[in-house]
Amino acid sequence: MAHLLRRATFGPTADEVDAAERAGPAATLDRLLTRPATDRGAAATPVPTLPPDPYAGLTKDSTREQRQQANAERRKQLQQVTEWWLDRMVAAEDGLTEKLLFFWHGHWATSAQKVKSARLMVGQLETLRRHGRGPLGPLVAAMVRDPALIVWLDGQKNTRKAPNENLARELMELFTLGIGAYSEADVKAGARALTGWVVDRRTGAVRFETKRHDPGEKSILGQSGRFDAEAYAGLLAAQPAAATFVAGRLWFRYAGTATPAPDGLAGADTIATVRALFSAPAFAQTRGTLVKQPVEWLVGALRQLGIRPSALPEQQRRQLLAGLNALDQVPLRPPSVGGWPAGSAWLTTSSLQARLRTAGVLAAATAPAVLARLTAAPTAGRPDALARLLVVDGWGARTRAALTPLAGEPRKLLAAGLVSPEYTVS
Repeated sequence: MAHLLRRATFGPTADEVDAAERAGPAATLDRLLTRPATDRGAAATPVPTLPPDPYAGLTKDSTREQRQQANAERRKQLQQVTEWWLDRMVAAEDGLTEKLLFFWHGHWATSAQKVKSARLMVGQLETLRRHGRGPLGPLVAAMVRDPALIVWLDGQKNTRKAPNENLARELMELFTLGIGAYSEADVKAGARALTGWVVDRRTGAVRFETKRHDPGEKSILGQSGRFDAEAYAGLLAAQPAAATFVAGRLWFRYAGTATPAPDGLAGADTIATVRALFSAPAFAQTRGTLVKQPVEWLVGALRQLGIRPSALPEQQRRQLLAGLNALDQVPLRPPSVGGWPAGSAWLTTSSLQARLRTAGVLAAATAPAVLARLTAAPTAGRPDALARLLVVDGWGARTRAALTPLAGEPRKLLAAGLVSPEYTVS
């Protein structure tokens, strides 16, 4: 149960594991996969209301100072959205859907560093949230018309006279089919199908301009027709390779690479695939092999230590974001269209130092009621109490030897547990 909840959600609490054990595996998986009628945590963290893009008020006559001010306001809005999403990850009761949203964000990796607009990034998150649990077709159809993705992959530059292949290439290589399932000719024809869609940077709205679209006959993946963006998206989603590829990416992020993905994992929709993934005998074999991504590590710790980011003083909120920045994983800022790395890429000397600093901030901010659970145990038993608190199956001999001398200093013990191998690798 602990293994399932660690992978399916962001850092389960000991109480959540206890409840899952009482319910049993089948009921727990059903509950995880069923979206609740109400989510008090999500309701308490509504999407922030953002003003228009600061650049909307600029003209060709705007001064350098006005442009600098607009840029500063853009950065402020993006930080606001980043802090909001971290808070939502911690507060949401539907942990599976929130973690699935983070998976899709890394899969359709779009960075605010180029998009720059908080409203466009929030819009993409809402699209992924709306379609991320369902079949692939509607998701792909929505994403090829997503303003943030169009800006990110130069859809603005894609015209019938000068097709830009960036979006079509990544759509096939990284988002739907995978390398080897398409040809260069398919990329060129796909780019033609995507022509016509542009983003109004003043309003953030996407619109179709007929004069920019190539309506001619196209041959894609062995089929011919006057494909437009919607038809092209449907063609991609219908390919058997697409379901297999996306199922493989889900296995990669939720189960890792130590155990190969089983055959027949792909279901009719994302939730069916996730159910098959968590039910597969091979999934149980992946315990203790997956290095947590920094966001998973931080959000899990925040949940287990009873810390709401929005309730922290501004300095501590900034320290948490600085920690993620030092760990090279800040939401809304993937490093490339390929998304974030995985596995041992997160285990470096510099990342350990960043984790230590951030763990100190977390230990200092731990809720009194949570700290009381730790101090209620006799000093000699506190390493075991810490394992329960952090939902760690047990400490290895070296870790226990390092933790034992800290048992009399609960906050130092907490910080050490958060950077332990047993906590970092789930």
